[in-house]
Amino acid sequence: MTLKITVARSSPPTLVLAGRLDTNTALQLDQEIDRMLAGGAVQRLVFDVADLDYLSSAGIRCFIRARKAIEPSGGKVAVVHPKPAVRKVLDIVKALPGGIFTSTTELDAYLDDIQKQVRDKD
Repeated sequence: MTLKITVARSSPPTLVLAGRLDTNTALQLDQEIDRMLAGGAVQRLVFDVADLDYLSSAGIRCFIRARKAIEPSGGKVAVVHPKPAVRKVLDIVKALPGGIFTSTTELDAYLDDIQKQVRDKD
């Protein structure tokens, strides 16, 4: 599955994500974020992940890079409307600052397993 990115020119600007945000699609999101942040006018950015089916550590790094670009100057980044499986990943990462994994491959395998478990419950 691929990643579809729709830019809602609202206030604040919103990136609506659908599909998978993983190693294969993270560069696509990074490029869109770079375009939006060029010039420094954007101080608030929203990621609407209601239609995001999968999130890996590469996708999480996209959100972190956006925060690092915006927050030092007082800006804010928000991730809204996550499905249960994506919310679980975001909660795990939030609970493990710095992480306890030996590699991103190990983290991705763990996140993949957690998301499968949550989806299978539904």
